[in-house]
Amino acid sequence: MSKWFDSVDNKNSNIVYSRIRLARNWDEYAFPSRMTAQQCGEMLERMKEGLKNLPELDGNPYKYQQLNEVRELEKLALRERRILNLAAVNKKEPAGLLLSEDEGSSLVLGGDDHIRMQFLASGLKLDELWQKADAMDDYVNERYSYAFDEKYGYLTSFPTNVGTGLRACVVLHLPTLSQVRKFQSIVGDMSRFGTAIRGLYGEGSDNYGSLYEISNQRTLGLSEKEIVELVTKAASQLNNQEMRVRNATLNTQRLEREDEVYKSYGVLKYARKISEKDARIFISQLMAGEEDGLMSFDKKCSLYNLVLGIKPANLNLWAKRPLDKDEMDSVRAAYVRQNLPEIEVK
Repeated sequence: MSKWFDSVDNKNSNIVYSRIRLARNWDEYAFPSRMTAQQCGEMLERMKEGLKNLPELDGNPYKYQQLNEVRELEKLALRERRILNLAAVNKKEPAGLLLSEDEGSSLVLGGDDHIRMQFLASGLKLDELWQKADAMDDYVNERYSYAFDEKYGYLTSFPTNVGTGLRACVVLHLPTLSQVRKFQSIVGDMSRFGTAIRGLYGEGSDNYGSLYEISNQRTLGLSEKEIVELVTKAASQLNNQEMRVRNATLNTQRLEREDEVYKSYGVLKYARKISEKDARIFISQLMAGEEDGLMSFDKKCSLYNLVLGIKPANLNLWAKRPLDKDEMDSVRAAYVRQNLPEIEVK
């Protein structure tokens, strides 16, 4: 089965993907940070048994993995694909992962919280993902009573998640908007409306590839529906502003833009060594070029898939052998050459 990120379409929007995440805790146990290894193991076995029929909920096949038995490289690759956070990767006590075959749905058991549900999909689909999350939440809650307070809502390991326990997030490609002088004021405006913007791979000029994540700042005092609507509206506004700025540059600098796009393609298609930083910059140019109709490919291609594939752990898995520092750039170039489609000749 193909993964959810194989279907990211750069032709229709600068919105790359959406994510819904829910944090929940079982009221029979203390928070994971205060549990012994024995308690973690006991809880994990009970959860694994209770969730064994999870595929009945949505028809998705799920695979269970005990994280402390998974290779370090594979856990790092899952982190690069946004399935695990750093705490789950580094945890020594027993923890588990239920992951759907397309990697669009996952439950981390015994990580930061007892249960972390996550749902991913290409494009702006927070409403659709929230419906999936709500159904999953009900399914799990029927089997495990949640830690809940009438005043504060769902209780979580981190105070920033108390309330709904919901984090709604949209990742956008903003190569032009992020370069204008007023971008920081746009970030400030979003903050005042209750959302936060951060670079997906670094802050400011270090965010090579111009991928930005916008999410809700608050989980307390808003309903789940209000959070989803808030982030959806903010993401749509950013997408529209990016298109306005980019269309203006197309009107005045079309030849320059086209030249940048084709040069980027040439480097990616024929380079024998390339750093992750340079690869992200050039892939970003192709994403913008395809969106603006400056370039098209002879077959459907998810350029975001390439962004994930050039990350170190996933690149090691693709090579099927450990790569030293000197080899990494040459193998990355080979990976891009093999997976980048040909330009469509008009």
